[in-house]
Amino acid sequence: MQTQKQLVTIKEASRWATDHLNRDVSESNISYLIQYGNVRKYNSDSSTLVNLDDLQKYYQPYHSKREISWKKRLGDDLNWALSFDHLREKDTTKHVHRLHPYKGKFIPQLVQYFIDDHTDNFKKNTYFKQGDIILDPFSGSGTTLVQASEMGIHSIGIDISQFNCMITDAKLHKYDFDSLNQEIKCVKKALADFEYDSNVSTFESELLQKMNKFNYEYFPSPDFKYQIQQGKIDENSYSKNKEKEFLKIYNSLVKKYEIELNHRVSESFLDEWYIKNVRKEINFTFDLIKQIKDIKNKKVLAVILSRTIRSCRATTHSDLATLKEPQLTTYYCFKHKKICKPLFSIKYWFERYANDTLKRLRDFERLRTQAHFSVLSTDSRAVDIFTEIKKRNKKLYEQLKKQKIRGIFTSPPYVGQIDYHEQHAYAYDLFGFDRQDNLEIGPLYKGQGKEARNSYVKGVSDVLLNCKKYLTDNFDIFLVANDKYNLYPIIAERSGMQIVNKFKRPVLNRTERDRLPYSEIIFHIKNTK
Repeated sequence: MQTQKQLVTIKEASRWATDHLNRDVSESNISYLIQYGNVRKYNSDSSTLVNLDDLQKYYQPYHSKREISWKKRLGDDLNWALSFDHLREKDTTKHVHRLHPYKGKFIPQLVQYFIDDHTDNFKKNTYFKQGDIILDPFSGSGTTLVQASEMGIHSIGIDISQFNCMITDAKLHKYDFDSLNQEIKCVKKALADFEYDSNVSTFESELLQKMNKFNYEYFPSPDFKYQIQQGKIDENSYSKNKEKEFLKIYNSLVKKYEIELNHRVSESFLDEWYIKNVRKEINFTFDLIKQIKDIKNKKVLAVILSRTIRSCRATTHSDLATLKEPQLTTYYCFKHKKICKPLFSIKYWFERYANDTLKRLRDFERLRTQAHFSVLSTDSRAVDIFTEIKKRNKKLYEQLKKQKIRGIFTSPPYVGQIDYHEQHAYAYDLFGFDRQDNLEIGPLYKGQGKEARNSYVKGVSDVLLNCKKYLTDNFDIFLVANDKYNLYPIIAERSGMQIVNKFKRPVLNRTERDRLPYSEIIFHIKNTK
């Protein structure tokens, strides 16, 4: 039986955990543990309480034993300083780094660790300083460029994907926030007033009412999650039965309100993966965005819409990162441990992401420096960097003429793991960008066989050979990779370079359902002497 001495408030639990782990544990962190059933919730007359014994049991693996456990599985050569274990999610997704989801990006602190000009107890060398120019030839959503701007380092990003470059541009541009805020307000209001199917709002209201009642009765939170954690409920069989039970209620409401779930002919990604009302709202919003005259504002609104429609695809919450098949009915959600539903409108998410985007851009504006940047949508294997920068950014070109590029920090695609264009297929379909899937290096669709690996080695080394022409003689290159096939020694040799150091880091807090211990290597590469 629990004693009152063991029960503490969320605020007290936050203080205890912070002292116990010697790192910041916020009250929201404790609330998260309660919400997801990791520790049991107790109610008092005035506040929510938790048991310190439960907390101690939960956090035990996160103390020194966590590091020991990971090293036992992945090797003693893990550099735990590069785990950034002490950081909260809001630190690793700070300001514009969470402007749009992007599968396969690294956290900003990893870039900062290697390009910051301040030494610490773990890092004895300084590789970049303020005023240098850094290159990312696989720039993705722009993590390296954003961090460089924050630290006063000029930057150049290259990516074959037009959409990726649009995200990066939106993050890095300077804005007239009064103008941008007004544009956002106008689009939000017009979308809020738009109505394609008058039945949808009433249908969804009644559906939510019945769904909330059903979840409260059969999936009470956080007790249900706690029962699963303790192994007292067979989640698979229980959820399957309840899912079928609620599906009858859902189908009757769809029939009652004559809801058209999707287009009968799926001629495009948007037709296949969006309920018809959502599809109509997307088209309406995009038509508004196309009328915006300020190009920078237009890009921001386009990124907001893209982020919105990514969240509104007709799929389960667990499959947002990797789509399986359209989900047009209610379902048991393994992420939220209750019955969830597909989305019938984009209005809520557009409003939420619009407000969040504006805040993140303002936050970054307070931190950024006057460093120059340029983003090139082209192939890193063949681009003439100086010529392209001269066309796009005169000030950055003047810097290039004086000092060339100091080095590279990038994460090449991992061989056979991600189709980078396909992960944003909804955006390519909507915006009409040309897809360059055939120019991707190491895409998922080519697999990981011998031919794919050979092609990968050639692709990455060709990028390095081309980019090397624009670097200073004593350059430093850092490549973040999961090199399970030991390809990077071959890549370095083929590029006329040598690996001078390797940093093996554990990758924590991954978003996928696969939580197995996982590591990646940062290769430090220099010219062959």
